[in-house]
Amino acid sequence: MRRRTLSTIILTGTIALGVAAVGVVGAPGVGGAAKTAKVAKPLYISMGDSYSVGYQNPSLGNTKGFTGYVASKEHYQLENFGCGGATTASLFAQLGCPPASSAATFGVPYPGITQVQAVLNFIAAPANAGKVQLITVSISGNDITSCANAANPVACVLGVMPTVQANVTSLVTQLDAALTANGDTTAHIVGITYPDVILGDYVFPVNSTNQSLAVLSKTAFDSFLNPTLDTAYTGVTRGAFVNVTTAPYGVATAGADTGSFDPTTFVYTGPTTHLKGFGKTVPAPVAEVCTLTWFCSIQGDIHANSKGYNFIGGLIVAKLATL
Repeated sequence: MRRRTLSTIILTGTIALGVAAVGVVGAPGVGGAAKTAKVAKPLYISMGDSYSVGYQNPSLGNTKGFTGYVASKEHYQLENFGCGGATTASLFAQLGCPPASSAATFGVPYPGITQVQAVLNFIAAPANAGKVQLITVSISGNDITSCANAANPVACVLGVMPTVQANVTSLVTQLDAALTANGDTTAHIVGITYPDVILGDYVFPVNSTNQSLAVLSKTAFDSFLNPTLDTAYTGVTRGAFVNVTTAPYGVATAGADTGSFDPTTFVYTGPTTHLKGFGKTVPAPVAEVCTLTWFCSIQGDIHANSKGYNFIGGLIVAKLATL
């Protein structure tokens, strides 16, 4: 009885081990599990204002905007800290993103601390060491928005530039130091500017246009804001700047052909194109702004539409390819 029991046990165990062995070898997916396991994506941090969170008019709600486009094309994991209404000063002073503001869809909450500190903490987290590949920053638009209503808009923008330059330079310097300290040696910091939506005043609102303001806005962007941002973002080796205002798009040049606007008469003599809904030909850069943003559809809405956000995202992807 004992021998038979022992033999039975040995035989049963042998069969069981054989079945188990066959199971390990033959079961689909088990042997190759380690090979097919997902590899963590590089991290992509977005920070800044409503452009950084993909703000759309309230009837559409927020989208991931240009950040979603970049994350998809580059295969990054997006971590968005942006907050609608942010200025270059509030990045360092405002605690959290207030409920009344527009936070990023699926964004990272950071109650009780500033946006800058939240991003620095994220970079410094041991779990993220060496994993951050990209930071994009959209900021400064809200610093100058009120200048559109100033008696002398250009002088107003010029007066704000020292603050913008100081704050953005401080931001980029801190981000650069944090990335270096955490071993993110190949990461890039890419700052962007904006479409010159005020060009839309050249045709909109109908029968109540402000062509002089449209032309002056070009001076504000090309002579003051964009050079200031360019200097601040490229002040560190890993920094780069994407000039959304003058980027080529379709038949237009995003308002780059400022010489076609007569600064005295405000008459435009450059390339024109047809703008749907206006029933006439308009300056090509004006049509472009009206096509990429809500400005000529919803009075006062300075934000990009989905086409515009994808356009900005494409510019960032193109810039990354050169870095």
